[in-house]
Amino acid sequence: MKEILTRSIFGFIYIALLIGSLYNEHAVTVLFFIFGIISIAEFKKLIEIHKFSPYIIFTVIYFFFSYWHMVSPKLAGFNEATQIVLVLSIFVNLFLIKDLFSKRGIPLFKFKRFLLTSFYLSSSFVFLMLIAKFGNTYQPSIILGSFILVWVNDTFAFIVGKNFGKQKLFEKISPKKTVEGFIGGLFFSCVTSYFIATFTNTLSFNQWLILSIIISVFGTLGDLVESKFKRQVNVKDSGVIMPGHGGLLDRLDSIIFAAPFIYLFLRILDYVS
Repeated sequence: MKEILTRSIFGFIYIALLIGSLYNEHAVTVLFFIFGIISIAEFKKLIEIHKFSPYIIFTVIYFFFSYWHMVSPKLAGFNEATQIVLVLSIFVNLFLIKDLFSKRGIPLFKFKRFLLTSFYLSSSFVFLMLIAKFGNTYQPSIILGSFILVWVNDTFAFIVGKNFGKQKLFEKISPKKTVEGFIGGLFFSCVTSYFIATFTNTLSFNQWLILSIIISVFGTLGDLVESKFKRQVNVKDSGVIMPGHGGLLDRLDSIIFAAPFIYLFLRILDYVS
């Protein structure tokens, strides 16, 4: 009972902090930066990086794009710069997906550790910040809707999987995840996209529907990727900053992994419109 209460309290604080920050563009920028620093600290322990450089790389990349967007995203080179980082981030994430199907652990040689901290983790927080400010205007409903879809997917994947799950999804990586749970999470995310589209006017229902599929698929893959990292070093949680939940990275792994793909989809929408 005490564990459930602790988990509920810290879960409420986390959600309240996120939703509360959405009322101000600068608050969101600062919050995602703080989340990024904490997540990098946890990830450094997982992949055994003892240098300070990941913090420097993240800070430079994050505030470079944040300041550039604030001054004028229409300045020459902004789109090109984001496209380069986007391609590199998706490239790294696709390799991590490939590693899920390998019986071996995720290779962690020196250069790959640099790539992971830069384009798996650091750049994802940049994209979360850019998603909130997509279209040259601050649109908190898009980033909030994305988080809601992640929460719905995780919640119903757990509920459906626990009650009806039989076929394992990636048993060696995450024994509790099932195919039925994944389908349940995906289904309820799609249903939720209708209500998000109804109560917001940023995207159409069809666009939110596609976004819900992207988030469910890549969010689940992101959860599995982090689970494989943790299994390699025999730890249950990435950290202890959120009692009852583990580390912040444990709460953000899905949205972190999905962020580049969400941003890519929004860029495609912007291009075709």
